[in-house]
Amino acid sequence: MLSVAKNLIIRSDRKIVLLVADGLGGLPRPSDGRTELEVAKTPNLDKLVSKGIIGLIEPIEAGISPGSGPAHLALFGYDPVEYELGRGVLEVLGLGMELKDGDIAIRGNFATIKDGKIIDRRAGRISTEENRRIISILKENIQRIEDVEIIWESGLEHRFALILRGPGLGDGVSDTDPQKEGLPPLPPEGRDAPSMKTARILSSIIERASKLLQNEEKANFILFRGISKKPDIPTFQDRYRMKALGLANYPMYRGLARLVGMDVPELGYEFERLIDYYEEHYDEYDFIFIHYKWTDKAGEDGDFERKVRYIEEVDSYLPRIISKNPDVFIFTGDHSTPAMWKGHSWHPVPVLIVAENAGVDDACRLTEREARKGYLGLRRSKEIMQIALALSGRLKKFGA
Repeated sequence: MLSVAKNLIIRSDRKIVLLVADGLGGLPRPSDGRTELEVAKTPNLDKLVSKGIIGLIEPIEAGISPGSGPAHLALFGYDPVEYELGRGVLEVLGLGMELKDGDIAIRGNFATIKDGKIIDRRAGRISTEENRRIISILKENIQRIEDVEIIWESGLEHRFALILRGPGLGDGVSDTDPQKEGLPPLPPEGRDAPSMKTARILSSIIERASKLLQNEEKANFILFRGISKKPDIPTFQDRYRMKALGLANYPMYRGLARLVGMDVPELGYEFERLIDYYEEHYDEYDFIFIHYKWTDKAGEDGDFERKVRYIEEVDSYLPRIISKNPDVFIFTGDHSTPAMWKGHSWHPVPVLIVAENAGVDDACRLTEREARKGYLGLRRSKEIMQIALALSGRLKKFGA
């Protein structure tokens, strides 16, 4: 949000709904030159496009491929460079773990390693039940190193979270995940004395865990990312004078929503339950964020057709969301995850805004190509919230 807008916010009874299809944007496939959005059949989205305005957004800056944390923070109107978030904090909070001052939060992945090199960074996406079995082994055998308590918690599939609790710990520690298969894991390295202590503790955890997991078929190693402390960040209520609800299945996104002060119910891993809750509690909130994860998963797996199917699935839920008649409805992605790349990319993401006073443009569908023609043009993600505030009557006039 721009500094000028901070002094212009007023209260309003109009409601804003933000639906994020994670990793929505894509790139043309060689066979026919079409992206996932262009191939997908999205009749409900097409109808909305005819009633709204579209464009493209850059999560951070041109050419910068974002993580999910900063990309979502930008959609919430926070400058992701000013409020740099550690992935560990989001994962820990998303799993409902208590994070105290001075604690170090860490996002972990189970991985498969062979001959000193990582052959699968996600351990074949082991089941959550398998994850819990392995975490119980680690909990029982690695509880304390030196004067530091080790707190473990299972996440979904290959993910888990870790808290280090003890004196003199720093969070200036590098990740151990090289982000590519075929490479050896990286050693944790601290940038200052407190962080060197943290790195030493993490090295000991990795060594002990490797011995405990050496006979596991898939999850025989652990990787650490997002080593961080809880940041000081203003809440939605303080910043926007809005009561906010965050609906997400995955821990990291629940953690981010909780970090900015949204109410975040624990609803399991079925998207249907999020929509049920939305319908039941819509009247209680000024702002509702709904997160759909599966488009991103398919993109990361390089599965173009599956990503198309998931885009079509999220389209099928739009009538239920729109039936509540939100005053401002936004549909977009946090970043692009083209199946062609098998990962997050810097490419701008299509965005749609529907509101009574937003106007309309000549776009026919929400695709990367059509979005270039849209009224919104190319904008930074953090500007979308400011536009939503204006459309919901929450920004008074600037100047005389």
